[in-house]
Amino acid sequence: MREKDREKFVRLATRRVINALKAIQLIGNLSNRSNYDYTSEDVQKIFKALQDELSISRKKFDLAQKRQVGGSEFRLD
Repeated sequence: MREKDREKFVRLATRRVINALKAIQLIGNLSNRSNYDYTSEDVQKIFKALQDELSISRKKFDLAQKRQVGGSEFRLD
C-alpha cells in the first residue's frame, strides 16, 4: 500500500469514526425519559439497526482482508 493511500485512510477513518461516535452519543441522549417518550421495542429497533450495520461494515473489512491474503480457494477434486 502506498503511503499516500495510508494517509488518506487514516484521515478519513479518524474523521468518520469520530462522527459515528458523536452520533451514537446523541442517540444515547434520547434515553432521557423527562424529554422523550419511547418503548422498549423502539430501543430494540435502534440497537438492532446499529448492530446490523456494524456487522455489515465488519464483514466488508473481513472480506477485503481475505481477498488480499488469497481468500478461499475453489477447487473441484
